[in-house]
Amino acid sequence: MDFTECYEDTVSSVAAAARSGCRRRLRRLIHRGCSVDSRDNRGWNPLHEAAAAGSKDCVEEIFSSRCHRDYVNALTHEGESACYLAAQRGHLAVVRLLLKAHADLNQLTNDLSCPLYAAVDNGHTEVVKLLVRKGAQVNRIHTASCWTCLHQAVYKGHSDIVRVLVDVCNLEAHDDHEISPLFLAAQYGQKECLELLINAGATVNTQAADLATPLLIASQEGHQACVDLLLDNGANPNMACSKDWPQFPIHAAAEFGHISILRRLIEVTDRTCDRGERMVSPLYVAIHSDQTGSIQLLLKEDYSPDAQDHADILGFPSPLSLALHRTSTKPFGVLCFISFYSYCHQNESVKLLLSAGATLNAEEWTYALGTDRTDLLELILDHRRIPRPELRELVCVALSQVDFASSWLSVLLNKGLEPSLLLHPHMLEKTDSDVLNYLLEFVNWSTLSPSLKIILDQRRAEKTWEPHTYFDSVPCLFHLCRLKVREVLGPDQLMRTNVVQQLAVPSALHDFLKFRDIQELSTLTSKTYLHCSVSWKHSKLLHTLLLV
Repeated sequence: MDFTECYEDTVSSVAAAARSGCRRRLRRLIHRGCSVDSRDNRGWNPLHEAAAAGSKDCVEEIFSSRCHRDYVNALTHEGESACYLAAQRGHLAVVRLLLKAHADLNQLTNDLSCPLYAAVDNGHTEVVKLLVRKGAQVNRIHTASCWTCLHQAVYKGHSDIVRVLVDVCNLEAHDDHEISPLFLAAQYGQKECLELLINAGATVNTQAADLATPLLIASQEGHQACVDLLLDNGANPNMACSKDWPQFPIHAAAEFGHISILRRLIEVTDRTCDRGERMVSPLYVAIHSDQTGSIQLLLKEDYSPDAQDHADILGFPSPLSLALHRTSTKPFGVLCFISFYSYCHQNESVKLLLSAGATLNAEEWTYALGTDRTDLLELILDHRRIPRPELRELVCVALSQVDFASSWLSVLLNKGLEPSLLLHPHMLEKTDSDVLNYLLEFVNWSTLSPSLKIILDQRRAEKTWEPHTYFDSVPCLFHLCRLKVREVLGPDQLMRTNVVQQLAVPSALHDFLKFRDIQELSTLTSKTYLHCSVSWKHSKLLHTLLLV
């Protein structure tokens, strides 16, 4: 049943007259003996109707016939008094008249509201002033969340009412989550209310039950003006705001991509959060939430791309490891728009970290090599030169991931990895036949060590390897020549630069020198292999070039 609707058969004529504000009609009905005590289906009597309608004249008329304290404080089924209804609607004159008639200005409704709270909630400043002056209890708890009137005034942004209440209310009153009015002002971006509370002496570094501070919540919600005001008035940007790990306001700004706030917090936040032990770099949260703008700014401001090893707290030893993990777990193939958008953002995160010099350890290489996809590996090699210390990690991981060699081998060799580094017994024993053939195309197969040749002979005998027929003979001169070119120039220079185009050789040899005549593993569809030949003229020219 809708108790907010008035039904004609349940409302008395006296109540209807009070609601309409017609004093003359109301007087006639009362003189005829009509009752002012009758209630409708909501428990409303004529006084409730007159108070809610703001009819001071009708209230006075009712009081002329019935003005005892019990009647003035009669409650509706929802626990609302006439004073509550008048205050809720901002009827100042009626509230004043009811108070003179000894209305209980602190009477609670069923949902723990009261006249003062109702006036605050609806922004009726003059009613609030009257009730406070008449002794309303200003620090009582209202609502299931244990808010005070000051909480509600701040939440609604009623700065004129806050200006009244800060002089009489407990500024440090906490709700059920230990949130103060000042915290609320920061959370909802109520700058004027926040300033009033600060000037009144409210604590700017108050903490909620979860240790969050006003500065943290303002940074999270993107309220720049509140952040500036808090910092200018002593808010501590280095106060731990989490029970799990030392979360600072800078983490919240980075996580939600509030760049201007992040820039301000970088200036005042202790840099121990970048590399300090048991700290967590804001890079981690920026990467986790796909905030490339935050990542870019942090790296520009010299936050370390390696940060701390957080395998114990977050499950990742580095920001790059987290970025690679998030990229590697994105769906591949047909992507929905949201997934594709996030995937591109994570790719950008990886690029930014690599460009900033992020270190690649075994964990990171595993994400790139332990998969049948090549996008991560290509992304890394396109944006990062691999220094010698990291090369060892790369080779070790590659040898541990031979099951995926058909995906990563051609990428590595065509990006300039020295193939001899992969001529390891484990590689020759475990890898697929086509993969093994591809690797041997990049070396002088006739000069393999005896131990490796024994492995190849065993695999041939076991028929787990089907070699190309020409592997039984000495490599041709043109193949030896390009191996020598690769050795002299360096595989990295040869495969990743345009140095070949600068050599005094026919342009037809350019692709040959870059080993592009060897069919990619990804395109091999059968065991047949077409071996490209080069004219004796070209191989002689290569030989001459090597002697110069």
